Amino acid sequence: MGSGAAGAIARIPGRSLRLAILSDTHGDLDARVEQLVTTCDLAIHGGDIGNADILARMQPGLGRVFAVFGNNDVSRQWPERDHDLLRQLPEWVEIALPGGCLVVIHGHQGPARDRHARLRARFPNARAIVYGHSHRLVLDMDLMPWVLNPGAAGRTRTYGGPSCLLLSAGETEWEVEVHRFAFLATRRSKAPVLKRRAARPAKTTRL
Repeated sequence: MGSGAAGAIARIPGRSLRLAILSDTHGDLDARVEQLVTTCDLAIHGGDIGNADILARMQPGLGRVFAVFGNNDVSRQWPERDHDLLRQLPEWVEIALPGGCLVVIHGHQGPARDRHARLRARFPNARAIVYGHSHRLVLDMDLMPWVLNPGAAGRTRTYGGPSCLLLSAGETEWEVEVHRFAFLATRRSKAPVLKRRAARPAKTTRL
């Protein structure tokens, strides 16, 4: 399991940034999610990655990908050639963005019951907390900080199709878009050319 550090902190300057947020690929990144990443400035992976190739395929505009380890990111499940990268993955990462901090953690550190309350208690100064593990897309925005789960971006337990979130972080306003795609029968398909409207955001929330 990743052991480079318990946590990591990064500061990204700017007045507005667009982030692709995904999780639980388990070695298979949906091509349509991969394409959406290219429309963003930064990319986030919430753990259960599967191998280093998944992170290499995530190509945001600013070239920075932040990832944490999940409970399945262990040496016996990763190719040996990728173990150096695996050891560098932190348990959690805090990213200072325009308008506040985003915390990313896989979420397997405790039981599902009261998980959101425990995450809010652990990271009270965040504006939003991203976790994975459950593979279920969740937007819990009734309390602060937000607690967000992008669902699964691969083929394993997608509960309706691979999904991800896009976060637009400005100095005063944050906006979340939900993108879910139909499940494809083929294991790997060529990444389609997507227009922004083709992704059909299911929900947009501002704060």
